[in-house]
Amino acid sequence: MSIALSRTVAEEALGLSLPHRRMEEWRWTDLRQMIDKPYPPRQQVTAAAGEVERLLNASIFHGIAATRMVFVNGHYDAAHSKLANGAVDILAEADEPVLQMNAAFVSDGARIRLSGNIDRPVELVFIATNAAPRTIATRNVIEVADDASATIIETHLGEGSYLSNSVTEIRVGANARLDRVKAEIESHEATHLAHTHVTLARNVTFRDFTLSTGARLNRQNGTYRFDGEFTDAKVSGAYLLAGKQHADTRLVVDHRVPNCASRELFQCVMDDHARGIFQGKVIVRQHAQKTDGKQSSHALLLSETAEFDAKPELEIYADDVACGHGATAGDLNHDHIFYLKSRGIPEAEAKALLIAAFVGEAFDMIHHDGLREALTDYAARWLTEHRRAG
Repeated sequence: MSIALSRTVAEEALGLSLPHRRMEEWRWTDLRQMIDKPYPPRQQVTAAAGEVERLLNASIFHGIAATRMVFVNGHYDAAHSKLANGAVDILAEADEPVLQMNAAFVSDGARIRLSGNIDRPVELVFIATNAAPRTIATRNVIEVADDASATIIETHLGEGSYLSNSVTEIRVGANARLDRVKAEIESHEATHLAHTHVTLARNVTFRDFTLSTGARLNRQNGTYRFDGEFTDAKVSGAYLLAGKQHADTRLVVDHRVPNCASRELFQCVMDDHARGIFQGKVIVRQHAQKTDGKQSSHALLLSETAEFDAKPELEIYADDVACGHGATAGDLNHDHIFYLKSRGIPEAEAKALLIAAFVGEAFDMIHHDGLREALTDYAARWLTEHRRAG
């Protein structure tokens, strides 16, 4: 017998049902309960004078990219964009809730085709300016040609209360390399829902990093499909969470062909009453022999009330593979703190150094020096500001 659930205020505003804890993939992130106000879609919002510039200047990656597409309140902003590399068009479909919502409400997005060797990063910036609560939905398609090499940055910034729904589809051609770095530094009142779907051809090198730190509620899904042999993919991420922030990442890595390698590494820092979740599944199909797939998630709990949940899964149908997973959670190592203090380093600084080193393991997977340094600087600022606020 099934029980019909009456719609919440948020569901009435959206005109659709939200996932809830009775659904296995959403049991730790019950959107029906957590989204507690209406976020009507397709609301037209005009940014105040200077608001976009101020937020752009506050970006972690300000000044690094040569090409930049800016979307303000869900719509392309040509005045603040600068186009240099690749063919870029504006975009004027899935049983997964985030995808359903996006298909229903999408307002704009980027279609980028990258070819050749592009030296400087290409950045997509999504800005939400302070206004009444609303839903902002964007959809992006990134195509990397055979033999191409590029770096994509995806930055999400905002102020006020809103729901950001972002879908990015990435297709990487044969013998190509793509590095993608995403920074979610939304407003602390925001909800960030995202889905990234990646398809990888033969002999591809792919690196994907995501920082989750801004939103009150964050749920990110990622699906990575290996369609060609001898491809190597590394997916990493970091959480920097405090207060009552909630971040949930669910990854599915689908090995469909032989002789490929995948690595997932997530380093998660939670303080106060923050909660982090990592759900990772590696699927090895019957004919995907010689697969090398490993995943790990590690949590640093800075308070007794912080929480981390991990659900690693391996689904293997081939017999000649090397696969594994691991998850850990704990406090700072007090022996390490004692050692640093014995060298004359104050306790607060010693803790900050250890936390920075912990998240830095995930940053190390980023190939671009400037992006890696920008993230390291941001993590240091977060630690300083959080410690001062605490």
